[in-house]
Amino acid sequence: MPLSVSLQALRAFEAAARHGSFKHAAEELALTPTAISHHISKLEDRLNVCLFVRRPRQVQLTDTGQQLAKATSEGFAKIESALADIQQLNEVVRVDTTSSFAAQVLLPAQHRFATTYPDISMHVSSSEQANSHPYAIPVRLGNCRDVAIEDRLNVEQYNVFTGASITTIQTSPKRPVLYTTRWKNPALYKPPLDAWLASNALSKEHFIIREFDQELFGIQQAVAENALVFCSELLVRGMCSSGLLKPVGDSNIASELCYYIPNKTRFRTNNAMKFIAWLEGVI
Repeated sequence: MPLSVSLQALRAFEAAARHGSFKHAAEELALTPTAISHHISKLEDRLNVCLFVRRPRQVQLTDTGQQLAKATSEGFAKIESALADIQQLNEVVRVDTTSSFAAQVLLPAQHRFATTYPDISMHVSSSEQANSHPYAIPVRLGNCRDVAIEDRLNVEQYNVFTGASITTIQTSPKRPVLYTTRWKNPALYKPPLDAWLASNALSKEHFIIREFDQELFGIQQAVAENALVFCSELLVRGMCSSGLLKPVGDSNIASELCYYIPNKTRFRTNNAMKFIAWLEGVI
């Protein structure tokens, strides 16, 4: 049967071992030296070992005491680190997502989140691989068929967007440049460019097609060059509102892609649930 010892006694021992003094341990823990000595004596009795050699005005660890001191020091350090992480959950929401979603959706809307929840700080990190901080909320792009309905945030809608006037494009003697995306991850469904072209009685021969591996780059190039970009409506919603881009097609076309939070229901802290509810409203 495992031996049970007092946590308070272990705390008193760890402080005394670290300081080499019952007096200094007592000052740290707001106890009396007599109380520290009592806790350690009870611990020694419980373990049936001698942990300190007592000398006038000084205590020194025995070999057994040194072994226990190393273990308690490491153990309390891990506990304190975990407590600090948990406490931070009450102040910070960590989000890990793709570069495009971070740049085009989360960061532009960050001030709105701060206005709604001024006591919660949103920390956003971006990567194309899902290897986030253990407490981070991952927002990823995936195939709808591979994602549980309860984890989905949306179904991606696509269109062609540009900052130039439609008349300029239609009267240009040259084929316009159209940026689109070829994913780094070959398992992801392609953006539905062929379906959009067919619905608008067009073909790829009407354009000079150029591809990036992230939608963000195509969007930036379309703005810089007054070119066309075939991309997610969600990613350019803010730019359309500000007049930087406007849709070419009469309506968006649904894709087989979605943004989602894997195992969304496992995020049960108050701040995580507030963020997820807010994000669902944004999307």
